[in-house]
Amino acid sequence: MSQLHEVLEPIICDAYQEPTHHWVIERGRPPVKAEGRREACYYYRPPGRSTGAEQADEIGTRFTLGLVNEVRKRVDAWRRAGYPGVTGATGELLAYWNRSDRERRLFFCQREAIETVIFLVEAREDFRQGLVVPRDEPGLFARYACKMATGTGKTAVMAGLAAWSILNKVADRGDRRFSDLVLVVCPNVTIRDRLEELGPERGEGSVYRIRDIVPPHLMSDLRKGHVIVTNWHVLAPQDLNQVGGVGAKVVKRGQESDTAVVARILKGAGNKGNVLVLNDEAHHAYRIRRVDDSPEADEDDELAEADRREATVWIEGLDRIQRARGINFCVDLSATPFYLLRSGTDPGRPFPWVVSDFGLIDAIESGLVKIPQLPVQDTTGAEIPAYFNVWKWIVEQKLTAGERGGRRGQVKPEAVLRWAQQPIAQLAGLWRQTFLEWEREAAEGRRPPVPPVFIVVCRDTRLAKVVHEWMTGQGETPPPVEEFRNRDGREHTVRVDSRVVEDLATGVAKSDESRRLRFVLATIGKTAWPGGAPPEEYLDLVEKMRVDASIPPGRDVRCIVSVAMLTEGWDATTVTHIVGLRPFESQLLCEQVIGRGLRRSQYHDLTVEEVAKVYGVPFELIPLKATPGTPTPPPRVHHVYALSPERDHLEIRFPRVEGYTQRISAQVQVAWDRVPPLALDPTKVPDETLVQALMTDRGSELSLLGPGKPAHVTLDAWRETKRLQEVEFELARALTRRHVGDPACNVPVQALFPQMLGVARQFLRERVQPLGHRDRRDVLLNPYFSDAVEGLGGAVGSDGADSHEVPRYEASRGAGSTREVDSWTSKPVRETQRSHLNFVVADTEKWEQTAAFYLETDPHVIAYVKNVNLGFAIPYGHGGVTREYLPDFLVRVQEDGREVGTLILETKGYDPLKHAKISAAQRWVEAVNAEGSHGRWTYRIVSDPTITPAALASAARELANPPRTDWRAALGELAAALRSLYGERLRDLVLYGSRARGDAGWDSDVDVLVVLDRCEDFWAEFDRINDVAGALFLEHGVLLSALPTDTDEFSHSTKPLFVNARRDGKPVA
Repeated sequence: MSQLHEVLEPIICDAYQEPTHHWVIERGRPPVKAEGRREACYYYRPPGRSTGAEQADEIGTRFTLGLVNEVRKRVDAWRRAGYPGVTGATGELLAYWNRSDRERRLFFCQREAIETVIFLVEAREDFRQGLVVPRDEPGLFARYACKMATGTGKTAVMAGLAAWSILNKVADRGDRRFSDLVLVVCPNVTIRDRLEELGPERGEGSVYRIRDIVPPHLMSDLRKGHVIVTNWHVLAPQDLNQVGGVGAKVVKRGQESDTAVVARILKGAGNKGNVLVLNDEAHHAYRIRRVDDSPEADEDDELAEADRREATVWIEGLDRIQRARGINFCVDLSATPFYLLRSGTDPGRPFPWVVSDFGLIDAIESGLVKIPQLPVQDTTGAEIPAYFNVWKWIVEQKLTAGERGGRRGQVKPEAVLRWAQQPIAQLAGLWRQTFLEWEREAAEGRRPPVPPVFIVVCRDTRLAKVVHEWMTGQGETPPPVEEFRNRDGREHTVRVDSRVVEDLATGVAKSDESRRLRFVLATIGKTAWPGGAPPEEYLDLVEKMRVDASIPPGRDVRCIVSVAMLTEGWDATTVTHIVGLRPFESQLLCEQVIGRGLRRSQYHDLTVEEVAKVYGVPFELIPLKATPGTPTPPPRVHHVYALSPERDHLEIRFPRVEGYTQRISAQVQVAWDRVPPLALDPTKVPDETLVQALMTDRGSELSLLGPGKPAHVTLDAWRETKRLQEVEFELARALTRRHVGDPACNVPVQALFPQMLGVARQFLRERVQPLGHRDRRDVLLNPYFSDAVEGLGGAVGSDGADSHEVPRYEASRGAGSTREVDSWTSKPVRETQRSHLNFVVADTEKWEQTAAFYLETDPHVIAYVKNVNLGFAIPYGHGGVTREYLPDFLVRVQEDGREVGTLILETKGYDPLKHAKISAAQRWVEAVNAEGSHGRWTYRIVSDPTITPAALASAARELANPPRTDWRAALGELAAALRSLYGERLRDLVLYGSRARGDAGWDSDVDVLVVLDRCEDFWAEFDRINDVAGALFLEHGVLLSALPTDTDEFSHSTKPLFVNARRDGKPVA
């Protein structure tokens, strides 16, 4: 490790001057500090090469941004020549901005962005000769995009451009190159409110004076212009009957004329035209070229649809302004000016009109932002560390098919959290160390008394809910650190759902809670209200809450659990740790999430490094798609989905069973031979990770060799807060809750918990195997904790345990349904008539297609579905490993025109785990039928598809005529009767055949061998035994086929019946 620290530092440039050096990083080589500025370029790695060593080796194809590099060269020459061609007003501003004695100097990246736009408008013709900036066809106005990393000061750039345009127009009213009406469009009210400082009427309180953009003597001229700041929602036509403002969901096209829309937007500016438009976060403003229905586009369907709607409203609004008043030109400002998912243009391709570029790596090398540190190595030994892309690691490598569910957002949230606890705990332990350090510095007066902020970004509301519950101590296991609990009237951890994010964007809060959270987020990291006093709206709100309004509500927040991402423009500077628990399909999303933690806490010394540790946000600098040669045509794909509402009557619903519970009614006993050992293996779930600064410009190829010092992140900080006794206690509590939750449990908690505590203590001592640097305390984190509970839960019973099991259903997702299927496949498909889905997918050449034919035509079938991306799974164990069995079909069955239940149908050839899966299916059916709330179920396996009709008929009869009692109960009565009849002559009772193997149908016989000490008259003994069995059949409806034998024949006969019974048979207790 010592060599890893002997490297150069990441910050190598002066933020106030053009970059003079840049880091060149190649895998396996020390970083090289190269002379000159980094060329503007991008890397693209084609989709599909995203796992394992292939991803590590494939860094993408390099593309140069030729226009940006050419503009840079010409702007530099123009600058060195003294800005020839500019007006007197422009020259005065440029000289003012470039003064070296300024108290508040502009960063080079800010001056460059402003100068680039000025150059394209004012530079002498010979400097601009031959430069062509592509248009946003078919738009009628010019657009210039300036790429600036988050935290590099876009507000000052907008102020500079607004001042330049207005002051020139005031100086020469006839010069149409300039505008005295500036429209600033932004994505949400958070940014809108902050950008209100762009209003010249604010005078000394405006950004022009606060950041010294305009000299005092020019402020009176500046106030002759108009700057209108709005959010994109206002650009949509309103319903003329609407009252109370514009909301994101109340847009009705055609209700308001274009003239009225523009007059409303530009209210206060009279009839002025020739508008200068500044688009903030301009990646939202693009033209939809076509609808993208590719399977890749469905990964985050809801987000893609929201992006598409926003882009449509934004651009159509600007087109209305162009038609009604005219747009001079438009300047787009964004850290990621790329096309979004489903834009109709390749997602991630930069806007063709990008003219300047100062990206994240440039900002890091200039010390303008925090340095994000991402995983580069871990104990798994994989080329791509597990926590580099937490979501992908969990979903693709750890979740079962049933836990992944269908494509429509049905990933089981508890399963995601089960594997996410370890990476969260790693960073949470480091967060706690930072928290204690900041507390000490605050006590010494060296830092404001605010905590560092930990962010978890979740895919959806369901996942955010379970993560928030765990983080605040309401989950099955303790929170990662105690400091995240909400207690003593203080809110330390907040949850921000998509509904709240939408309310924050539109400014139309639909609840007091949304309004409150808006103020919470706006004041995170602040010890006092901006402006010195709480807003009136907040005072009105807290009248109902009995809180001290003088304290900013976000002051004490330590952790944020958010859906999607936090609002753009959120300017908190105290974020230190970020975990992403969602898919990241674009660089844009990665930079947006990482951007929440990039703002520095201080700017007086930019040579001091500030870092933010990031897990699960796989930042990849690859926004441009290659087009070399003729690509190999992709295989044809088919969209498989539910036909709704026309086929909703064919819907099939199913319970999601995640395990089983045995009822305890006496002293606890543990079958320790059934408890699998728990290996804490760091090669499967890493407990140590090396993180390194994001400094490479070569795709996602991070280098362990630098620059910067790699950090060794472990669970040690988390372990310091835990004791082994706490693990024993929590494990015993979980086991107790599991069994007490069964209504049939007759043991009170006070009697059960001490017994479970002893079980937990013995388990940790004897069955847990820490490997590497793992520690038994790690059992307190999932997946180990749930593995321990599951392993012990299945082996815990009692002297008086009821033989029946009950299913343990999933709590969050509820029942599954064919409605949720929405997936793509390149496999062959067949159209359907009796299925809720449009296609049935063929996984084999003939077998399943033949079975599907019978399901389409057999009179016993109401509806069926192929179990592909359906999310139906049957849990079972084999070889000490928890697995999932995915049967082929679910079938709604009828008998004599009456629906009688659901058949689980398997079409199997050879399968080495056949018997284990059959037993698992039978167990599932019996437990679900015993619980009773999901109708009746049965299971059939057909080894030849031609016997499918017979299986359907048999299943229909069984479901229509359920047995009056459980066959085990009848077998128990038979055993008791025969012991009474034979006494000591009865040596053994052996269950054999299909019931013993676990592959019996509902109407299968219960085959029993009655082993006597001697059997001299077979038929006499047969009659005696079956008199008893016959009476039980009449009483219970269960056919007991009992055959007499003697000990010698049973032990030594070579007849197949006895050979199979000795091999597969089970003694009857």
